[in-house]
Amino acid sequence: MINDAPSLSICPLASGSGGNAIYISGGKSAILLDAGLSGVELERRMAARGLNLESIDAVVVSHEHTDHVKGAGVLSRRYGIPLFISERTLKAAAGRLGKVDRITHFRCGHPFDIGELSLNPFSISHDAGDPSGFTVERHRCKLAVATDLGVATTLVRHHLQGSSLIYIEANHDPEMLRQGPYPWHLKQRVKSRLGHLSNGDAGELICQVREGYLNRNGHRPLGHVILGHLSQDNNTPEKALQTVCEILDDSNIKVSVAMPDSPGEMIHLG
Repeated sequence: MINDAPSLSICPLASGSGGNAIYISGGKSAILLDAGLSGVELERRMAARGLNLESIDAVVVSHEHTDHVKGAGVLSRRYGIPLFISERTLKAAAGRLGKVDRITHFRCGHPFDIGELSLNPFSISHDAGDPSGFTVERHRCKLAVATDLGVATTLVRHHLQGSSLIYIEANHDPEMLRQGPYPWHLKQRVKSRLGHLSNGDAGELICQVREGYLNRNGHRPLGHVILGHLSQDNNTPEKALQTVCEILDDSNIKVSVAMPDSPGEMIHLG
């Protein structure tokens, strides 16, 4: 009997400085990657996609900023959901999480499993204690998530290669940032190696990942790109899409934007 169920599914629940959360599932396993909204709002957004928090096997935390951990402690206490977090991130986020009993530590460069999902955390460049990007694999299907990074290192490019879907930060349009309302020191932070990728940076990174994999393997696995963590002051979905699509120039790759105020569509892979 042929099993037509997808190997992996992903749904952005929230993306932006107001809160970040991504639902990822495969087989009988499901996780939240970050939980930067209130418990009530996460429940509401999951319900809008026919999901419930009782199905979540773990909350995996990328770094300690409030827009990524706001609801993590609450969900863990309310539903008994384990929290997967690095030791340095836990130390930095302790005041935002409250008391959490079910904690599993991970380290960048050391893969781990949550049910049927295989996760591989990797270091990214951001102004946090121990920020992580992730790849998630099941049945040889792979997706990658890398948001909140100021520069795309060789390590990041390596981990993104071979992914069927890449969820990547496209934080700002450089000209909008230059002319925008942020004070000078904040503009410098956003543009720095510990800040955020621009729309053009995101497009160039995807091109490098795609071309590097094509050169080595002769086929293209990448079919989806989700642009996330857009600045509400220094970017627009239209600008992000236009810039990235022009750089990619590839009609075989579907590009979408994760929004701050509503969940995205569920995407099935494999």
